Amino acid sequence: MKRLILAGAALAGLLLATASANAADKLLNASYDVGRELFVQINKAFVEQHPGVTIDQSHAGTSKLARSIVDGLGADVVTFNQVPDVDFLVRNGYVPAAWQQEFPHNASPFYSLPSFLVRAGNPKNIKDWDDLARDDVQVIFPNPKTSGNARYTYLAASAYALEKFNGDEAKVKEFVGKIFANVPVFDTGGRAATTTFAERGIGDVLITFEAETQGIAREYGTDDYEQVVPSVSLLAEFPVAIVEKVAEEHGTRELAKNYLDFLYTPEGQKIEAENGMRVRDEQVAEAFKDKFPPVRLVTVEDVFGGWEKVQAEHFADGGLLDQVYGDR
Repeated sequence: MKRLILAGAALAGLLLATASANAADKLLNASYDVGRELFVQINKAFVEQHPGVTIDQSHAGTSKLARSIVDGLGADVVTFNQVPDVDFLVRNGYVPAAWQQEFPHNASPFYSLPSFLVRAGNPKNIKDWDDLARDDVQVIFPNPKTSGNARYTYLAASAYALEKFNGDEAKVKEFVGKIFANVPVFDTGGRAATTTFAERGIGDVLITFEAETQGIAREYGTDDYEQVVPSVSLLAEFPVAIVEKVAEEHGTRELAKNYLDFLYTPEGQKIEAENGMRVRDEQVAEAFKDKFPPVRLVTVEDVFGGWEKVQAEHFADGGLLDQVYGDR
């Protein structure tokens, strides 16, 4: 009996050790809604260099994902599209406060910007943010309440209006309100908005990350759509972080670090550029420069005083976004 007990204990220990080893070879990456195709390729390339490793994905609006992690989603890493969602994890004890110092470029391996996609021939002659406020234009972008993608659209339109109206906040609010009034349906995330525009045929212009506009043109055909880059847009950083609380529990911290480091390698940067992202590596960026039209980019820090101020003034309950969004 004693030998059976000892054998059982040894077997249990072996199973536990095996489970721990297996867990250490598996990551869950919680990522922004329209990043599916990019990370299929990133994960394939990473696993080829790390045989036996498994990378799983969870895609949604990053604000929703951040809340899900706090509610129990066991993501080891996040690859988000806005800083406030990582900061939300910081406030809840999942990510360390100095997360932006762990990786280069404030932990943003690539970047993009809100851009336009119109139907072939650009029948409404949409060129810039002004055109989105016209009465004859239907605009498609997701709900900024649930989508980081859409929050960049809201901020980019606001930045344009602040310049156009010399900082007159009443006119800025009116201008952005007209754009919102032209949205027939607010989907919860960027990929659903793409489906509304490209598959359901609703709207004259889709506002989404430049990377997504390039992806749609590749998937659905350049004969059906045209990309339009506005005169000015907002720098959209894509922050990455190790979810320390989860990675420590899973024993995956080293693997998580290696995975996010891979996003900065020439191979990772090439995959990102091929998928429409503007990258940090100068040689890779030079090789892909013909894919990316010149555009004047402004930043959240320069125009709005940083993400903390944006959160308080625009995205808090009763803030400027709520005032523009109204009862929609």
